[in-house]
Amino acid sequence: MLKRLLLIAVAIACGFGLAQFAARGGAPGWWPDRERDRNVKYFREVLQLVKENYVGDAPAGYDDLTRAALDGLLGQLDPHSQFLRADDYQQTEEEMTNAFGGVGIQVELRDGQIVIITPIAGTPAERAGLRRGDRLVKIDGKPIEHPTIAGTLKLVRGEPDTSVTISVFRPATKQTLDFTLTRARIRLDSVRNAGIRPDGLGYLQITQFSERTGKEFRTALAGLEKQGLRGLVIDLRNNPGGLLDAAIDVCNEFFEPGELIVYTQGRSPESREDFKAGGGHARRAYPVAILVNGGTASAAEIVSGAMRDTKRAVIVGEKTFGKGSVQSIIELRNGEGLRLTTARYYTPGGITIHEKGIQPHVEIEVSPDDEAKLRLQQSRADLTAPAEFSDRFGFTQIEDVQLNAAEEVLQGVLAAKVK
Repeated sequence: MLKRLLLIAVAIACGFGLAQFAARGGAPGWWPDRERDRNVKYFREVLQLVKENYVGDAPAGYDDLTRAALDGLLGQLDPHSQFLRADDYQQTEEEMTNAFGGVGIQVELRDGQIVIITPIAGTPAERAGLRRGDRLVKIDGKPIEHPTIAGTLKLVRGEPDTSVTISVFRPATKQTLDFTLTRARIRLDSVRNAGIRPDGLGYLQITQFSERTGKEFRTALAGLEKQGLRGLVIDLRNNPGGLLDAAIDVCNEFFEPGELIVYTQGRSPESREDFKAGGGHARRAYPVAILVNGGTASAAEIVSGAMRDTKRAVIVGEKTFGKGSVQSIIELRNGEGLRLTTARYYTPGGITIHEKGIQPHVEIEVSPDDEAKLRLQQSRADLTAPAEFSDRFGFTQIEDVQLNAAEEVLQGVLAAKVK
């Protein structure tokens, strides 16, 4: 008791009262949190009442009630926080390694509905024609009621070679469409379609940011540079994001050692964390253009924002999605976990990405129909003959106006250097 009083006296003597001491995060383990304790007591009373008095088809056990409460607790915070039961936590771990069983869609909870952010390139969902903005309404004929991301993904995912029918409402056409998909092992290279033109302009696409993205990007970049790379287009359209470390790895190839790439800011001022370049590469002086659109989110926006703020790239396309919050994956007991929003991303210039997105230097919009065609063209680069492609998909390949604009920007920069 004497020790407690002495510690409190020291805190007051240092120039701040008890309220400020607690507000600054200084409330140690012995300091009572009366508001928390009062609400925990209230929750226990309700839990006990339900356990003892509920009459239904199945008894209301403590485990089920507690997990249902945790679902609600996390679900009320924001669209990205959630309680992860054991299966969901395992699936989250698989996603971080870019390997899981399912159909290949990235979704979010928006206005009480499950909305597709983007179908992942080269997956059953993309091949079937699912689009960004489609709203999931049924899975295997059953309406999605009181939707959660975890609950929806649990129904969509499954063992490879099993089937699932997904019904979506497409706002652009006001149609409800059914897609019967065969699940597959979703393990893809995140860096695709790397190539170089005779004039030295290179192109590569990053589909998402996984554990292997940094290595794949370095390998692809080195291959293009060996072929005489003079300018580079990085395609981040419909890239839903992924791991922060992977975004840092990509930016690191263009930044000087110790240079700020991005920083995160949590609740308290001292929670700011800076992420800086480590260097270790030759200086790259060639111009870079980055393609973005409304499906460019999270880690993809970090790369776009960092390269834009530091004038290392020209951004071409449409304004990005605006998903700039940090989700920490926290492991709990019993193999369960939390996905909890703990901070916001900020570009080197101090601009928040969240709900604002990255504005391109050169803005070029593409219709949803043309975007779907371009995505299909990208995913089926193996069909090079126009007639074969048209026979297979029922339309003639179209020009990629955003890519053309990016290449024109690079050509202009290179021409100016010659002068």
